[in-house]
Amino acid sequence: MNKTIVLTGGGTAGHITPNLAIIPLLVEKGYRVEYIGTKKGMEKDIIQNIPYHAISAGKLRRYFSLKNFIDPFKILTGFLQARHILKKIKPDAVFSKGGFVSVPVVFAAHMLGIRVVLHESDYSPGLANKLCIPRADKVCVAFEPTLKHIPNGKGVYTGLPIRGVLLHGSKMKGLHFCGFSGQKPVLLIMGGSLGAMVINKVLDKIMPKLTQMYDVAHIRGKKNLLSANLPDGYKQFGYVNSELGDLYAAADIMLSRAGATAIFEILALNLPSLLIPLSKHYSRGDQILNADHFESEGYCTVLIQEDMNEQTLMDGIDYLHKNAEKIKSVMQTENLADAAQNVAEIIINE
Repeated sequence: MNKTIVLTGGGTAGHITPNLAIIPLLVEKGYRVEYIGTKKGMEKDIIQNIPYHAISAGKLRRYFSLKNFIDPFKILTGFLQARHILKKIKPDAVFSKGGFVSVPVVFAAHMLGIRVVLHESDYSPGLANKLCIPRADKVCVAFEPTLKHIPNGKGVYTGLPIRGVLLHGSKMKGLHFCGFSGQKPVLLIMGGSLGAMVINKVLDKIMPKLTQMYDVAHIRGKKNLLSANLPDGYKQFGYVNSELGDLYAAADIMLSRAGATAIFEILALNLPSLLIPLSKHYSRGDQILNADHFESEGYCTVLIQEDMNEQTLMDGIDYLHKNAEKIKSVMQTENLADAAQNVAEIIINE
């Protein structure tokens, strides 16, 4: 009988897509892989071709909300559902990529004596992983300095798994996908899987000027698409999946949030980028730490959201373009570990 690994993680693409790099490696080694996520989360659409189990999940918040009185019951329900699923599947290990759906799964696995492996993408652990770390056997980290946050010798520096398909995109396919001629440098803008409304609003104001110099491919988020008055040299998308590797290949420079998955993909592709980390007003500040670390290594330039306006954003993009080759040369010296293979070996305990 084949051994089984259960994967979990959800909420944003950064908590899901690294699993796509790990799944084929586990399958190649003869493991059956199944997934536990939510009924309506992004993970339901992204995870394909393996058994998927849906549970209830409540969001973990650091701020006051009336939902804080309801969601603990959702988490408890999710825990009971996850325990039932795990008792039925009897997996050899559970691998969690984080996000609020992972908490009841990890707690249930720990209670049942199932080996638990976590992965922390950000420079400092998020709330879900902070709750799960005491119940994990091993904690893989993307940033080596993150090890200082992991107790009891559990931490392992593995890097962040990158989907291989992203590394083999076609520039010509990417240009064709956008309808670009290739005569102007291509600026790829990605605000994260849920979009970035604050950045989009400033970009929309400078887009006529921006498209005089660049062809712009803009992943805006499904709810933030413009309906009219699109300038020549501008192509918008709600969300991009299978064509993302081609868009990366077509891009000369990039504007991005500083989520860990995105910036490690950018690093692996040697794509010079201007990072605008999510403000502390809307987050715990993890993207700021991610961006600061990458800037200190010379991998990117950074614009703080509170300093962003039409002029600073235009200047930041132009500065990036002028210094792109210098940044790329620094990125090319980074010898990225085979993170997906590293994590897979930790999961199966080889």
